[in-house]
Amino acid sequence: MPKLHQTPFLFALAATLLMQSAAHAGAQDQEGAWTFGGFGTLSAVHSSEKQADFSATPLNPGAAGASNDWSFGVDSRVGSQLSYNGGHWSAVLQVVAERNLTHSWKPVIEWANVQYQVTPELSLRFGRIALPLFLSGDYRKASYALTWVRTPVELYGALPISNNDGVDASYRWNAGAVKNTTQVLYGGTELRLSDTRRAEAHKLAGISNTSTVGALTVRASAIKGELEMKLADDLFTGFRQFGPQGEVVARRYETDRKQATVLSIGASYDPGNWFVMGEIGRINARSFLGDKTAGYISGGYRLGTFTPYATFSKVAANTPTRADGLDLSKLQPPYLQAAQRLNAELNGLLSMIAVQDSTSIGVRWDAASNTALKLQFDHVRPHGGTSGTLENIQPGYRYGRSFGVLSASLDFVF
Repeated sequence: MPKLHQTPFLFALAATLLMQSAAHAGAQDQEGAWTFGGFGTLSAVHSSEKQADFSATPLNPGAAGASNDWSFGVDSRVGSQLSYNGGHWSAVLQVVAERNLTHSWKPVIEWANVQYQVTPELSLRFGRIALPLFLSGDYRKASYALTWVRTPVELYGALPISNNDGVDASYRWNAGAVKNTTQVLYGGTELRLSDTRRAEAHKLAGISNTSTVGALTVRASAIKGELEMKLADDLFTGFRQFGPQGEVVARRYETDRKQATVLSIGASYDPGNWFVMGEIGRINARSFLGDKTAGYISGGYRLGTFTPYATFSKVAANTPTRADGLDLSKLQPPYLQAAQRLNAELNGLLSMIAVQDSTSIGVRWDAASNTALKLQFDHVRPHGGTSGTLENIQPGYRYGRSFGVLSASLDFVF
């Protein structure tokens, strides 16, 4: 049986679901309609840190800093969306092209699902569906919908997964003046790390609730899944050569078949002329990828077509970013050099667990009804002997040195 996350299968599935939705709806509702639209971002990013690259997500190599004085790939993307709404049945296909870990801009399917409205309160979906994580999770790639140039990297970059291949159910209910939507999901997802390597999450299960009352929106989510990825296999094979103590280290830090959990809660208050919002989340991968708590608070004021804003965001490690590794005092001299090398490589991996905070200021200008220009400056401070969210660390990089990031973007929808 083909996997849901295989791209050719999803294209065929999406087309079939859209046609079947139209057929079912056409038989029941003559007012069904197709819609087509899209969105995009053109951005330029400069980083003052020249011994590493700034990136908005670990799935995008970024390349602003050490690789390029100005990078146009950090936030730039283009997407298109085809939708059908025909009464009880509806379907959507969204395709997005952005720079990825293989340094290509190959379009990928972001969403491909069909929905059946069982009752006015209950709906069911099947296919590739947006993960209900974080306040901006449903439109994190459509930057026009954001006030900022990008979602805060400390939180959103800690969990770059944005969709799920599976099923979900949403139920709308009220508690007095509070309107709620509760969503449960099950499925899995896959990330392409290189031409030959994949990272997969199996048995993804989660629940999310979004509550609104007046200008206030609150979303809380909990998701768990089993990670399957082959990272640093040679390192952990080396640890296992040292017997029981090496086996303990390998089991603690290897990434394959580990249970990962994500908990998050966020709130936004937006009465119209101004807004304030904040989120906090904990992402525990139970491996060298770390156990992190991240969050931010942001606010802005709308002055006609201009919206100045400010954000403070932070990510902290809940586990040490250094490990003792093998106990060298228990080893004979012939094995010390190899053990020291393994310990150093492990600590090199742990130093990439992001510990940093950022202060950002920016302004959005709604130049037209479907176009927004944004300018943002971030002052980023890595901490704890880590490189924060930086990528492509070069010889001579100084840990703990703060740096600035200047970003300009043009967001549009059509």
